[in-house]
Amino acid sequence: MSGTFPLTPARERLVLWLLALTQFTVIMDFMVMMPLAPQLMRAFGIEPAAVSGAVSAYAWCAGISGLAAAMYIDRFDRRKLLLTVFALFTLSNLACAAAPNFHVLVLSRAFAGLTGGILGAIVMAIIGDLIPANRRGAATGVVMTSFSMASVAGVPTGVMLAAHYGWASPFYILVLCSLPILLLAARVLPALDGHLANRVPLSAVLPNLIGLYKVPNHLKAFLLSAINMMTGMLVIPFISPVLVNNVGLQPAQITYVYLAGGIATFFTARMIGKWSDRAGAHKVYRLLSLLFILPVLFISHMPVIPLWGVILFFPFFMVLASGRTIPMQALLTTVPDPARRGAFLSANSAIQQVGTGLGALLGGLTLHTQASGHIDGYGLNGWIAAALAVLTALWIGLVRGTAPKAIPVSTVKPA
Repeated sequence: MSGTFPLTPARERLVLWLLALTQFTVIMDFMVMMPLAPQLMRAFGIEPAAVSGAVSAYAWCAGISGLAAAMYIDRFDRRKLLLTVFALFTLSNLACAAAPNFHVLVLSRAFAGLTGGILGAIVMAIIGDLIPANRRGAATGVVMTSFSMASVAGVPTGVMLAAHYGWASPFYILVLCSLPILLLAARVLPALDGHLANRVPLSAVLPNLIGLYKVPNHLKAFLLSAINMMTGMLVIPFISPVLVNNVGLQPAQITYVYLAGGIATFFTARMIGKWSDRAGAHKVYRLLSLLFILPVLFISHMPVIPLWGVILFFPFFMVLASGRTIPMQALLTTVPDPARRGAFLSANSAIQQVGTGLGALLGGLTLHTQASGHIDGYGLNGWIAAALAVLTALWIGLVRGTAPKAIPVSTVKPA
C-alpha cells in the first residue's frame, strides 16, 4: 500500500508502546550497570570510580555514535534503520554477558554505546514524524514509561538475578527480551520515509551537520540537554554503592528500592506528559527541576535509615529525575525543521551522552572509599547537581520550538 496513510488511533498507540519497549531495553541496559556496581566491585576487585568509568565508556561511545549518525540518520527509512541498529544492540548485550574480565566488559559496554546511543534519537525522530506537536508531550510520556518499566521490571529483576546467578545474568535476560521486540517491530512499524523527499545531497551532509551547531536556538537546546544529563549523572550511578556501603543495605535489597521508584514513575510519566501539553513544556520542566533539588540533596546526604525509609523516599527521587526529562524531550522535537529533525536529535543524543559521560566521570572523581568501606564525597556531588538544576530551570526559557506540523507517513508496509 502506498501513498499517505495516517495511523489509526489504535495503531498509533501500538507503535508508541512498541517504541517504549525498544527504549525499555536501552534504558535497562544503561541503568542496570549502576545497581550492579557492588557485585562488579566484588567480582573484579575495582573501585567506584572504575564502575563510573565503564558507565562513561558507554556514554562517550554513544556520543560519538550519535554525532556520526547525525550525518546519515535522515538519509534512511527510519523503520529500517531502527531494526538494523536494534539488532546490533542485541549483539552488544550478548558480548557484555560473555565478557571474561572487566577490560573486555568495558569494551563491550563501548560497543553497546555505539549501538544504543542512537536508538533514542531514532525513537524521538519517529515520534516527531508521526505525532503532531500539540500531542508530543503525551506521546513522549508514553515512550518514557520505558524508564518506569526498566525500573519496575527490568532493573529489580536484573539485580535479583545478579545476586543469585552472577553479574552477567541481567545481560542474558536483555538479549532474550530484545529478540521478540525486534520481531514485533519488524511487523508493526510502518515505513517512515516521508522525510526522504527533502533529503540533501551527500556532498552537503557534512556542511549541514556543521550548520546544526551554528543555529543559536540549536546551541541553546544542546547545552540544556548536556547540563540536564550531567545533573542526574553526578548522583545516579553511585546510588547503589552508597546505599550498600554507607546506609547498610544488602545488594539484593536494592531490588525493592528500584521497584518502588519504578512503580511510581510508571503512573506519573504519562501524567507529566499530558500536563506538559496543557501547561507548556517550559513551565513544567522549570517546576520539576527546582523540586528535583530536594531529593538530590537528601539522597546525597542520606543518614543510616532502615530499608523501609529508603523505599518510601526513593519514588520522589525517581519521579522527579525522570519526569523533568519528559517536557524537555517534547520541546526538543519542536526545535528543528522537520527535514532535519533526525539529524538534530542525533546530534542532541550525542550531546546528551557527552553530558552523561562527563557527569559520571566527574562524579566518580570526587568519591573515595575509606578502609572501612564508607564512600566519601557524595555530598559534594549533590550540591553540584542542585546548582546545575537551578541553571537548567533558568536556561530552558531561552530554548524555543519552531518546527511546523509533523511529516506524514508516506507508506505503511508491514514486513
